[in-house]
Amino acid sequence: MNNKNPDSIIDFENIYVSYDVKPILENINLKIKEKQHWVILGSNGSGKSTLIKLISNDLYPNTKYPFKKEMFGKKRWGILDLKKNLGIITNDLHNYFEKQGSFLSTYEVVLSGYFSSIGVFKHQDFTKEQHKKALEVLEFLEILDIKDKRVGQMSTGQLRRCIIGRALIHNPKAFILDEPTVGLDIKAQNSFIKLIQKLSSKASIILVTHHIEEIFDEISHVALMYNKTIFKQGKKDEILTSENLSEIFEIDIKLEKENQKYYIKSI
Repeated sequence: MNNKNPDSIIDFENIYVSYDVKPILENINLKIKEKQHWVILGSNGSGKSTLIKLISNDLYPNTKYPFKKEMFGKKRWGILDLKKNLGIITNDLHNYFEKQGSFLSTYEVVLSGYFSSIGVFKHQDFTKEQHKKALEVLEFLEILDIKDKRVGQMSTGQLRRCIIGRALIHNPKAFILDEPTVGLDIKAQNSFIKLIQKLSSKASIILVTHHIEEIFDEISHVALMYNKTIFKQGKKDEILTSENLSEIFEIDIKLEKENQKYYIKSI
């Protein structure tokens, strides 16, 4: 299939998803292009996690309405091929490594990205170039000094960097980061946001969150989720307003910005 829209990451039109007869996403229209950085913002229960599953092909449109669902200009993707273009970093993946991969080292977590496996196995044949790339990724993510540290001994922030490294091994065109600072203390949150800003020089960032303070300066566009759909989307300066946030969070919000960081002044 020809790539009709090579600069497109996500091109969704009129998408509906339901479980049985219960709608879980309604009339989803979303267009994200390469080199753009987005935040998908909404309260818990607004549909953010379900939207991630739609993007990752874990869910499919299942209604009678005509729709368009393209990723990187293509309608169909194998899961492994999609992961090479789109690094998806979720708390579910983090928790899985924490529970099932506690014996793995930092280096092994990153190297496992080549086979999308939980661990490194004898039958997996890695080239010198792949080992070299893994070391470069560790250095970029500033975790080369914990190369041999086991997952079971890591802090939350260290493991999250490892999981990003596992995706970064493929040089993806975009990353989806689902509430990336959950479980981090204030110092670690600040450090991790700086890492994501650094990552934005290599790939498009799609940040999925309900935390205003996670929105960093390089974010150019905003999609607001409310009641199972995308309420508004567009350029950050036009969409990220006190009025719009008050509507989607159903509470009076006054949004302020200081030193390139957003915060809620009063509720």
